[in-house]
Amino acid sequence: MTSTIYSTTLWGIDALPVQIEVDVSAGLPQMTLVGLPDQAVKESKERVRAAIKNSGFPFPSKKIIVNLAPADMKKEGPCFDLPIAVVILASLGHIRQERLTGYAFLGGLALDGSLRRTKGMIPAILGIKESNRYLIAPFDNEVEAGILSDAPILLAKTLTEVVRFLNEEMPLLQPRTAWIKWPQIPHFTCAFDFQDVKGQWQAKRAMEVAVSGAHNLLMVGPPGSGKSMLASRLPGILPELSQDELLDIMKIYSTADSPGNSRTPMDRRPFRSPHHTISPAGLAGGGPFPRPGEITLSHHGVLFLDELSEFRKDALETLRAPLEDGKVVISRAKGSLAFPARFMLVAAMNPCKCGFLGSVDI
Repeated sequence: MTSTIYSTTLWGIDALPVQIEVDVSAGLPQMTLVGLPDQAVKESKERVRAAIKNSGFPFPSKKIIVNLAPADMKKEGPCFDLPIAVVILASLGHIRQERLTGYAFLGGLALDGSLRRTKGMIPAILGIKESNRYLIAPFDNEVEAGILSDAPILLAKTLTEVVRFLNEEMPLLQPRTAWIKWPQIPHFTCAFDFQDVKGQWQAKRAMEVAVSGAHNLLMVGPPGSGKSMLASRLPGILPELSQDELLDIMKIYSTADSPGNSRTPMDRRPFRSPHHTISPAGLAGGGPFPRPGEITLSHHGVLFLDELSEFRKDALETLRAPLEDGKVVISRAKGSLAFPARFMLVAAMNPCKCGFLGSVDI
């Protein structure tokens, strides 16, 4: 028997629709995944099998073929665990087929059947909203889902809850009130307050002029003169975030959901300060599945390059096009991705190798 379900996959910072088809037929007991899945998607076979069994449903001893369409687009991550499990259960008759048409599914599965948080939730919600479907996702993504007050999303904690909801046996939760109610924007906060800086009148005046005119800034001075301290307080005098700017930042950080990028700035503009050993790919983004780099993570914020003279030349060259065009273009065989990159570049460096050229204190 064949069943179809809908999900999404990330392409840059946008979500593209994915149609998941399952065929269950007589044959040697095995599950085959097709449609350019990566290793994490291939391993979902074992997670789905264990989750279905531990949720109290029998797993069929039949031949199962799972097709992820479009077949020429790479699929990555464990986010397809939930839709694969649901469509298999629908093929076995545990869920009515007509109940699947108005929903899309996204989320990872633990071996006990509980749903695990998945990245890229903000782009997924925006993509599903255009298709007039409701997205069923893990409860752990509630914080991200709450940013969109009218998000068409339902939250579940386990695979069993999803099945019971689709069989009209119980309701699912909706995200709590959005963090930010527009057009009311909360009081702007910053980890470091610009008004705490004592003295440094010339440097503070230069930073205020740079912020007012959206200029980039280079600070040159000996070690210990306060360059990094001043730069870290610069976001505190930038204009408050607009709704569109916040949504752009949320999409970027939701896509780049790694241990170092898991916290999305909500009440302040981004401030990124990469180490001078960073590679061009780390700065501009890239990889087999292109990910935003530090340039894109600084979108609508500040990119601070401390010890500018220590950065690799090829890494600094990657800044040329983003500063001019406001975007980073990454080309791959299947096409090109454009990541947004409108940021304020602030750099600091010493005047010489010893760092004290022109200083009157030595």
